[in-house]
Amino acid sequence: MALEITDSTFNEVINSDKPVLVDFWATWCGPCRMLGPIIEEIATDFEEKAVVGKVDVDNNPQISMEFGIRNIPTVLIFKNGEVVDKLVGVSPKEVIAEKLSAYL
Repeated sequence: MALEITDSTFNEVINSDKPVLVDFWATWCGPCRMLGPIIEEIATDFEEKAVVGKVDVDNNPQISMEFGIRNIPTVLIFKNGEVVDKLVGVSPKEVIAEKLSAYL
């Protein structure tokens, strides 16, 4: 299951020794609801290899502003606390998994 990330837990999560995938989403966003189950599947598939989390942009505006999130869903991949990849919009599971796998 994807980890719920908040403004207060964000820095701790992205500084993991594993790659971190973060889905920026909102409850009112149709495409976000389409991507949600894909993110959950990826969280299960990469359970021991990576950290997969979600940030509700409405409840956590600080992180969203810090990373310039203007469109949702946006998926950021972090390695050693730095953004190494970005996907905007709904992407197929295979595309997201392939991008995350590149940083394992």
